[in-house]
Amino acid sequence: MESPRIIAGVARIVRDVGIAEELAQDALVAALEQWPREGVPDNPGAWLTATARRRAVDLIRRRENYARKLAEIGRDLSTVAPPEEPADPDDIDDDLLRLVFTACHPVLSAEARTALTLRLLGGLTTAEIARAFLVPEPTVAQRIVRAKRTLATRNVDFEVPYGSDREARLGSVLDVIYLIFNEGYAATAGDDWLRPSLCEDALRLARVLSALMPKEPEVHALTALLEFQTSRAAARTGPSGEPVLLKDQNRSRWNRMLIIRGIAALDRAHAAGAPGPYALQAAIAACHATAHTYEDTDWPRIATLYGLLAARAPSPVVELNRAVAVSMAEGPRPALEIVDALAAEPALRDYHLLPSVRGDLLLRLGRTAEARAEFERAATLTRNARERDLLLRRAAQTG
Repeated sequence: MESPRIIAGVARIVRDVGIAEELAQDALVAALEQWPREGVPDNPGAWLTATARRRAVDLIRRRENYARKLAEIGRDLSTVAPPEEPADPDDIDDDLLRLVFTACHPVLSAEARTALTLRLLGGLTTAEIARAFLVPEPTVAQRIVRAKRTLATRNVDFEVPYGSDREARLGSVLDVIYLIFNEGYAATAGDDWLRPSLCEDALRLARVLSALMPKEPEVHALTALLEFQTSRAAARTGPSGEPVLLKDQNRSRWNRMLIIRGIAALDRAHAAGAPGPYALQAAIAACHATAHTYEDTDWPRIATLYGLLAARAPSPVVELNRAVAVSMAEGPRPALEIVDALAAEPALRDYHLLPSVRGDLLLRLGRTAEARAEFERAATLTRNARERDLLLRRAAQTG
């Protein structure tokens, strides 16, 4: 939970995200060694950050090539905090956001930017990132290693850029924030379906960006999308942490204040310019958030919006989501045709939601044996224990 903040804070000192990650890990190891003997401190996060920063200072002192940075930081480095950066009207006093923009530097490929930020900021393992990307784990590992090396060898500054440089990196930053939120909203692996801390970090970063870039429609649109999605968090799990599907959720537990914030952010997005991919997704989320019951949902509009999204940002996952909307608007048969057309997509070969959606459509068509097989196959593909239990339960209840 504390790792991203420690890395971000230490990176301001060492100016190298790879070294910062190593120092953060050293601090965590020190905690494992000392806390059992001395007790957990009142503020564990502050203890870890202070430990990592002291080690960063020691590292700078030991290395001659860090002499310049040593002089900048000051004479008594063990007790004095890093100097304040020059004031700027567009500056963002947020280490985590600096870390995102640094990891999204254009010297890196788009895939490397996202993988590195998910690793550093989201705290995801390479396996979890691979699952989110639908690519092999070794590929993600190589991207992360190369990205760290590139940032170090190219002497990329740990900063939030200004002007045109900021705009150039914005798309990658938005994508990264969205992927971090998605990992928190529906964890790809582990025993918990939700990882609230990731959702909170992503939503906070989106809000900061909205304040920083009031004329960027997609910034407001992403913020709106995350507000809407977060509004349903309390209703998405049952008493034991088990997933609760949308149609079964108690809508009185939805956070109306977040829905109001989402509507306001979506209005700002529309006022700022033509709708982009995030604005379309936010509009879809708004349809769900403003429906008083599951049956009141405007599925034809959602299907239309997914069609527009597929045209703007083609993706097998978008097409799969469109199939779900079509099934609710027009029935399961035309939706099954869309899903079956996706069966040959390499990116969806091991994607558990493809057989899960297909199983639901087959069940509604009365083809129970086939539906049960699809739910069982989906259960073998997911790495999240809660989701696996849900799919196996659906398989057992089918025919």
